[in-house]
Amino acid sequence: MNGSGALLAQLPDRFWSVPYRGARFPGAAVVGERPGLELGANCQLFAYAVLAHFGLTVPPLRSSELWHDTADTVRVPEPGPLDLVLFSGDGDPYGAHVGVWLGDDTVLHLCVEVGRPVVWARAAFAERAPYRVFLGAKRVVRGSP
Repeated sequence: MNGSGALLAQLPDRFWSVPYRGARFPGAAVVGERPGLELGANCQLFAYAVLAHFGLTVPPLRSSELWHDTADTVRVPEPGPLDLVLFSGDGDPYGAHVGVWLGDDTVLHLCVEVGRPVVWARAAFAERAPYRVFLGAKRVVRGSP
C-alpha cells in the first residue's frame, strides 16, 4: 500500500461523511450545537480533526493565522505526510483553503464544491480558480499541546 493509501486506511469511516459547512470553523462558537464533525465543518476544522486523529494538535487558527504562525507550525519547502497545505485564488492566505497532504502528490480536504471529504491530486487544485495558487505547506511542531 502506498503512503497516501496507508494513511487513508487509518481514517475512521466517520470522517468520510462530514458535510461541508462554512460556519463551522476553528474557534467558532455555534450556539446550541455540540462540538465535533457530525454537524459539518469547513476545510480548516476538518483538516485539524484529521491531524488530531493522528495525534497532532493545532490551535484554532484561521487560515491566515495558520500561515503566519511560528509557535505551533513551521513552513516547509515541500509537504510531507500529514502536513497542512494551503491554496488560494490570489495568493492571499486570508480565507485560504486548507487540506492535509497525504503523500503521493495527494491532498485530503473538505470543500464546498464537493460537499464531502475528497482526495485530489495537487494538480486538480491548479485547475480551479479558488485554489489555483499553492501557498505552501505547514508542519505541526510535534511538541504542540
